[in-house]
Amino acid sequence: MGEMILTKTRIHGGKWEGVLKAPAADEQPRLAVWHLDAALTGVELSSIPDRPGRWRVSVPIPADLLSDGVQSFVIRDEGSGDTLGHFTIVTGVPLEDDIRAEVDLLRAELDLLKKAFRRHVVQTAG
Repeated sequence: MGEMILTKTRIHGGKWEGVLKAPAADEQPRLAVWHLDAALTGVELSSIPDRPGRWRVSVPIPADLLSDGVQSFVIRDEGSGDTLGHFTIVTGVPLEDDIRAEVDLLRAELDLLKKAFRRHVVQTAG
């Protein structure tokens, strides 16, 4: 039996959407989407009529799960327990502050490297 392949197509209207390629064309796969330790409800699969073994996947993203920071969702095959994919949603000001702090740190490190390089050039040239 072949493996399932999940491909993201988009996030739109509060739903993650993708296409699942399943080896058993006539048997609907069973997927579970997890956030932290809870399974999401409302995951929908529908066959794509002109593409045997292909399924449209729609995962509603509950608004109450979204908050400042990073939220990760894991998509698994319920039968085997294999992880097929994941998606991450990043929101809020704290992330913006983290990125600014990281950029400031990188700038400081770059300044140190520039000074060390200039010192090295002066020492080797003279």
